[in-house]
Amino acid sequence: MSVAPYLALVLGLASAFQLIAYKLKVPSILLLLVGGFLLGQLVSPEAVLGRDLLFAGVNIAVGIILFEGSLSLRFRELRGLGQTVLRLCTVTVLLAWLLITAAGIVVGVGWQLALLIGALLVVTGPTVIAPIVRQLRPTRRVSSMLRWEGIIVDPIGAILAVLVFQAVIISGPEPALGTALWTLGRTILVATVITLVLGVALEVALRRHWIPDFLEGTVFLAVSVAALVISNEMQTESGLLTVTMLGIFLANRPGLRLDHVREFKEHLQVLIVGTLFVLLAGRLSPAEVLGVLPTALVFVTILILVVRPASIWLGLMGTSATREERTLLSFMAPRGIVAAAVTSIFALELEHASEEALLASREGGLDPTDLLRLEAQAERLEALVLASADLVPLVFMTIVITVAVYGLGVGRLAERLGLATTTPHGVLFAGAPTWARQSAAVLEKLKVPTLLVSLSPAEVMQARLSGLRVERTHILSEYAVEDMELAGIGSLVAGTFDDETNSTAAREFAHTLGSQRTFTVRRQADPLPEGSSPQEKQRAQAEKQAAKKHGDRRHGQRGSANRGSGSGSERDGAGNGRRRSMDKAPVQKGSAQAKRRTATKLSTNVAFWPPLSSPELEDRIREGMQVRQTKLTEQHPLDAFLEREPDAVLMFVVEDGVARVVTADTTVPQTGVALVALVKARGAATHQVRELTERPGDDDPEPEPEPEVAESEGGSEAPDADR
Repeated sequence: MSVAPYLALVLGLASAFQLIAYKLKVPSILLLLVGGFLLGQLVSPEAVLGRDLLFAGVNIAVGIILFEGSLSLRFRELRGLGQTVLRLCTVTVLLAWLLITAAGIVVGVGWQLALLIGALLVVTGPTVIAPIVRQLRPTRRVSSMLRWEGIIVDPIGAILAVLVFQAVIISGPEPALGTALWTLGRTILVATVITLVLGVALEVALRRHWIPDFLEGTVFLAVSVAALVISNEMQTESGLLTVTMLGIFLANRPGLRLDHVREFKEHLQVLIVGTLFVLLAGRLSPAEVLGVLPTALVFVTILILVVRPASIWLGLMGTSATREERTLLSFMAPRGIVAAAVTSIFALELEHASEEALLASREGGLDPTDLLRLEAQAERLEALVLASADLVPLVFMTIVITVAVYGLGVGRLAERLGLATTTPHGVLFAGAPTWARQSAAVLEKLKVPTLLVSLSPAEVMQARLSGLRVERTHILSEYAVEDMELAGIGSLVAGTFDDETNSTAAREFAHTLGSQRTFTVRRQADPLPEGSSPQEKQRAQAEKQAAKKHGDRRHGQRGSANRGSGSGSERDGAGNGRRRSMDKAPVQKGSAQAKRRTATKLSTNVAFWPPLSSPELEDRIREGMQVRQTKLTEQHPLDAFLEREPDAVLMFVVEDGVARVVTADTTVPQTGVALVALVKARGAATHQVRELTERPGDDDPEPEPEPEVAESEGGSEAPDADR
């Protein structure tokens, strides 16, 4: 197979395996390794690309991955975690190295290669940590500890492997200490100098706008590759430390915006990770895997049950890490691409060193003493090459088993420890007006976690008095976007009184929650959705005219209230009560509707049906409506509910503790779910309370009576939202 078809096949498989893993909710690395191994039996990557090109590409790709990961490491994340992270990256690494070396000796590996394996396997890495964290969604503290450990320890492990390789294996045991100190000093010096020179140059170029926005990602990519290569030329395997230090330096420069760079490199990193695992796994043969399998099972068992727990509990002794956090960290150490790549590189370097020593021993004109020394060195290296035949398959089996065990099992452990959830289904409300507080109270009653975010003192006070979880901050603040605890949160409903804030929040949190799980209430200036009934349009027109006539500033710019006798549901031919879809008819360029409608690339999912703006929802509350839950049963199906509540605003469908936001395209089941909706209050069931409501533009908000109890249909009572 030629190079172009092979690369196209690798890229296609890498993308497909990651997509399948996402759908199946399993670690993508498992599928990538298995797929790469199977592909390698058909065509070897070395046969197509050549060994030199393959390993040069692998080295550059690993550097790009570490640079991208280090751009996300900010020192402010270490508030309260500085000592813990420092121990994770120093004491824990040293303990793990010694214990892994001992484990290698136990399973029959020679002490020199055991030292090398110990250095190679102290790493975890962003390539395996990031997907697991993305799926696991742990607390901010746990996420920070795992990311810092994964990114920082990667170059430390590579450097440690270089020290072992040069000091113990190449030079022999006699001058080991001096060689190690000299290598370490040169590595740190080279990495520091290159980081400062290139880091300052990039910062100046960005601050003076010498680099246009569309070229920022490309320039940073080129500079990171240059830093890696230059550093490696000056000192072997120092490039990984250099790019990591460079990324951390740039990420922590005050006022330096790297959004374009991060977005560019995030997509590139996903593609590179998939490609690397497919390529490197293809180098293994079934005979190598089967030959090392018994040893690998014993070795990995020791790593999981002894090495990691011991290094974590001893290394973090006396730190701020809680017992639960240490327990989770003790069973979270999957190995990734750096271990695989560096192992392959060192296996190749060991072969080269053996060949060079053999050629040197055969040269004529040598002193007998030197000749004997060179022959002994050549024999020692040749024996190490033979002994290291199982090194690469052993490390790859370690990667596969640790990813499988940690990736598939850590979720349940984290949930039991209360540090994460594998199926986050909570709802984050941007803004805490009355309708949002009532919704949160009803959802909490249905065992759905919620979080309200508001900067309004009145809204925050009422939410806290109601026993709801609330953060007093702006939804677009740095704290909310970067540091706010989102463990257990699966979707966002942006419902502030500012349309631009809602849209921006939905797009920003889409990076964390996914674009399909971020919603906004209807924009106040948007036209009625396609498919609105004549009654809805008549009501909207009447409300506009009334608002204009009375000069109501709160209604003048809002548009339709979007409710009426036609807002319930439209049955399809089978009569199954499906919700009406919002068919988007083409809009002619330059038309009045085109000038009012939000641009497609800026629009977000619109919550609820019929879709209402936040002020309109508040008006419904003032008119006496309230958020309530209804259990849809055979006796009380969806159709019966809609006939009884023709003006209802459908908000959430809750099934087995999982809440889904209702939109125009949602199919609400007839039975078997709890429906959360804004409905007319029933006189005897309404419990009135007084509440301070703050509205935009109200200089002196006044206390107003508002219904805050949601009574469920079918006899059960929903909670008082302000009780």
